[in-house]
Amino acid sequence: MDGPGEQPDDQLASLSKDGSLDAFNMLVERYQQPVYNLCLRLLGNQQGAEDATQEAFLSAYRAISRFQGGSLRSWLLRIAANQCKDELRRHKRKYRAGSLEEIFDTIDQPVEVSDPAESPPTRVERAEVARSLQDALMQLPFYQRRAIVLVDVLGYPYDEAAEMCETTTGTIKSRIHRAREKLRGIVRRNPELFGPGSRLED
Repeated sequence: MDGPGEQPDDQLASLSKDGSLDAFNMLVERYQQPVYNLCLRLLGNQQGAEDATQEAFLSAYRAISRFQGGSLRSWLLRIAANQCKDELRRHKRKYRAGSLEEIFDTIDQPVEVSDPAESPPTRVERAEVARSLQDALMQLPFYQRRAIVLVDVLGYPYDEAAEMCETTTGTIKSRIHRAREKLRGIVRRNPELFGPGSRLED
């Protein structure tokens, strides 16, 4: 018999529908980091991402009875992205790319681990490039930013990103193509911010 931490999503979702707060808390523990990572990249602000993550899980708890099966991760990330969109609509001026320390200290997947042999100047330069890239992401329209963050930054496949965005794979690919073009334009206009040979220019 599976232990509590090994129960599949659909079983925990079913228990949550029956009123088990413990089961839902297990889902929170399982997915709080991916949800937070998405919110941080979409909002570019640590406090905003924390608030959006909390609100997303509260919304998910209230709506768990309407979960009809499928990928629970995709369902949760869709709720989180919609929460971020609402936050941006309500407090547009508040959300700009956060500090370098916020991005590096709190995000898991999108940031590469520094090479211990890397010199301090090189590490600082890499960090500044990372901040410039986050600033560039914040200049994209929300739908394009969401698509490129899901696929290019967080590494989800196109079909799952499409499910999260409630659209087609073709639409996701189109949004990502336009987002990449805009990011390349930002790099070309500000080459000093991204360092030589930025991958966005390829």
